[in-house]
Amino acid sequence: MVTSTGGERVRAFVPAPLPPRPPVAFGGDLQRAFEAAQHAVGSLDGVSALLPDKSLFIYAYVRKEAVLSSQIEGTQSSLLDLLLFELDEAPGVPIDDVTEVSNYVAALEHGLSRLRGGFPLSNRLIREIHEVLLSRGRGSGKLPGEFRRSQNWLGGTRPGDAVFVPPPHAEVEACMADLEQFLHADDDALPVLIRAGIAHLQFETIHPFLDGNGRVGRLLITLLLCHTGALREPLLYLSLYFKAHRSTYYDLLDVVRRDGDWERWLAFFLEGVRSTAVGAVATAEQLGELFQADRTRLEPLKRRAGSALRVHEALKARPISSIQEVSRTTQLSFPAASKAMDLLIELGIARELTGQRRNRLFAYGQYLGILSEGTERGVTP
Repeated sequence: MVTSTGGERVRAFVPAPLPPRPPVAFGGDLQRAFEAAQHAVGSLDGVSALLPDKSLFIYAYVRKEAVLSSQIEGTQSSLLDLLLFELDEAPGVPIDDVTEVSNYVAALEHGLSRLRGGFPLSNRLIREIHEVLLSRGRGSGKLPGEFRRSQNWLGGTRPGDAVFVPPPHAEVEACMADLEQFLHADDDALPVLIRAGIAHLQFETIHPFLDGNGRVGRLLITLLLCHTGALREPLLYLSLYFKAHRSTYYDLLDVVRRDGDWERWLAFFLEGVRSTAVGAVATAEQLGELFQADRTRLEPLKRRAGSALRVHEALKARPISSIQEVSRTTQLSFPAASKAMDLLIELGIARELTGQRRNRLFAYGQYLGILSEGTERGVTP
């Protein structure tokens, strides 16, 4: 569509309604990619049901995803920064960066809570999630919770020299209405993983908001899988995969827009689903082994074991904590919690972060190390 923006004629892209026409051609490599991805998601869903405490893993995994998804947008926050921020401690990055990551956690939790309460995965919910995402810090002045009312663009300094120009704002409502209908379609025989891949690309093409489109588009994948029951818990996030294959990701978005080649994009997307699900299973198993190994080291310590095991449980729930917080959650006295923490430090399970004598913070070092893979500040693919 040719439109006029800022006094110049601009060619904006308005995507065709979904599902794709001609239909996606299954078979060969794409069929094998789908079967491998579906198997991996099934394995991940099965592992989530066997986790001794799902809430611990979900708490940590959601925060890892928030860091990764925000890093794609340019923040420098690490997982450690986010956990410090949540303890009202100073992170090692500008406050806007870590606020942006914290907003992402809140947006995801809001979306999941609404879905579990029976609210449909709809444009209204997408706008609510966006409103939470941009509620504080950068982007808070860019119409949180509202579809854009002006032209946006990707790359370049203006629409006229942009790499990609999404639909004019007057087309956004209609495009998003069509996407909403596609999310709930039950007459096209598309498996949910294929639907998620198509919906993600369509959302990114529409780019319905002035800011936050990438983060909402990545959240949409997980929310759709949870909404349809493909996953019982929110444990599949593709941000690390997209971050590691950023150039290919953007190239394939353009291939679909230019040539309608959905099959190449879906093969890439499904490989991301497969590898991410396999990685999540491995992480869950690794953490389970770590927790059990450390517990086994503590149990023979007789009288000291009881308090140490309680502090160990507290660090599993919050891998960075203070003695005051540990004392509160374990109901141990401050001296007892402090002695137990010293024991965990002596055994190499915990470490002190501040180097101070007062207001000290303690970390479950190996736990954080496992979770932080790929989220280290400043790391690029």
